[in-house]
Amino acid sequence: MTALTEILPTPALIEPLADAGLAERVQHAIDQKTKPLGSLGRIEALALQIATIVGQEQPWLQAPQLVVFAADHGLARRGVSAYPPEVTAQMVLNFLAGGAAVSVLARQHGLALTVVDCGVAHDFAPQHGLHVAKVDGCEHGTADASVAPAMTRSQALQALRQGARLLAALPGNALLLGEMGIGNTSAAALLMSRLCGEPLASCIGRGAGVDDAGLARKRTVLQQALDTHAGALQPLDALAALGGLEIATMTGAVLQAAAERRVIVVDGFITTAAVAVAAALAPAVLQRCVFAHASAESGHARWLAHLGVRPLLDLGLRLGEGSGAALAWPLLESACRLLSEMASFESAGVSQRVD
Repeated sequence: MTALTEILPTPALIEPLADAGLAERVQHAIDQKTKPLGSLGRIEALALQIATIVGQEQPWLQAPQLVVFAADHGLARRGVSAYPPEVTAQMVLNFLAGGAAVSVLARQHGLALTVVDCGVAHDFAPQHGLHVAKVDGCEHGTADASVAPAMTRSQALQALRQGARLLAALPGNALLLGEMGIGNTSAAALLMSRLCGEPLASCIGRGAGVDDAGLARKRTVLQQALDTHAGALQPLDALAALGGLEIATMTGAVLQAAAERRVIVVDGFITTAAVAVAAALAPAVLQRCVFAHASAESGHARWLAHLGVRPLLDLGLRLGEGSGAALAWPLLESACRLLSEMASFESAGVSQRVD
């Protein structure tokens, strides 16, 4: 088993958040706001979670970072996606030009957007907003996991470390996760099946929209991958054999963010894969995570249930990119503002309920 000290750039522990006194004080403050007890529903629980993560009775989310991790997949050459592999690079350029959905949402909500080339089959010119974090030996993507490991263990570890270093260099106390990679729903489905023990059929969806023939082909190819790597059972072994470079780099960023007690906003199916690997290494990671939405991708709701978490939204989204995380972001800001700015019964001179 790989220790976190082999991944994170500085020694850090990801311990359970267990400050009972802080939680009690924050809950008391919530209960004393000028409202019926519990009337703000899950927003109250969200406010308590954020306060617990950052360790402040009146938390403030500062310099939120939306990071889109991008890479290509050898599995994409097997026809598991409705789109050709070159779309990964094309969409990276679209993100950087400001034309993608996540670019629009990042502008709207004041989120700093960084796109990370973890292994895209393209050599991008240096430009603002782009961070290059290619891995030695798979600069243009992973191998075809149906016939060989997607990455070696050392390559997976390099990706994890690069993700951790990237996150450590970014400001703020909130990380919103995004991704791009043609074929990455296949990698995520493989990881879900291996990590959760779920039948592969329960994990595979249509991704970006494959037709019935494409779905059947996807199932066949992914079963080959699982069978080929039947011995890759430990989290990092499964990540190396079945995963993607963007998932591995994102996992490293999640671990670092958790160690720094940043709020981690999880987008959809593929970002859940990275969080699931991170949580397999350090279970307390999940306490730092706010799950933005339930993706329409088949398997995501089942995976969230397996992790024991509940998403904020269910809008039928299946775009990825971090779009769901960006859409959910105002709810986190509202939770913090209500906790910090809403009057109490005493301060407002409002009479409380008489039982």
